[in-house]
Amino acid sequence: MRFMVMGKATVESEGGVLPSTEAMVAMGRYNEELVKAGVLLAADGLHPSSKGARVLFDGDDRTVVDGPFAETKELVAGYSILEVGSLEEAIEWVKRAPNASPGLVGEVEIRRIFAPEDFGDIATDEVKGFMDGVGEQGQADAERYRAEQRDGD
Repeated sequence: MRFMVMGKATVESEGGVLPSTEAMVAMGRYNEELVKAGVLLAADGLHPSSKGARVLFDGDDRTVVDGPFAETKELVAGYSILEVGSLEEAIEWVKRAPNASPGLVGEVEIRRIFAPEDFGDIATDEVKGFMDGVGEQGQADAERYRAEQRDGD
């Protein structure tokens, strides 16, 4: 089972305040532990919502809303994707994580990622192919892009 672990934004993260070197080192060590255990599939931090946008869908209409967005506590500051056996195992891993903002209260949300089998009868072979292919193709495209960026520098 795959789970998305979302670190919620704080006033500091939305203000563009970066974690301390000590916090980054602690998170790096934690991520190394996840990698060695074979459970970490991805992990990244996000820029503040002031550097982002939302696209609202209303029928065929699309409206772009530029950040920043209200309700900081509802925003995501970073995420990781873990592959573990259960929600309980994901919770146990998250409880071991360092606080990215020592001295402040942080919040992490854990949500299971849909798998083809979760869709029952509507997950035809064609639908499963799309679901499987998006992840694999996306990874291959991202790796190719990173290699091109490195070669160009």
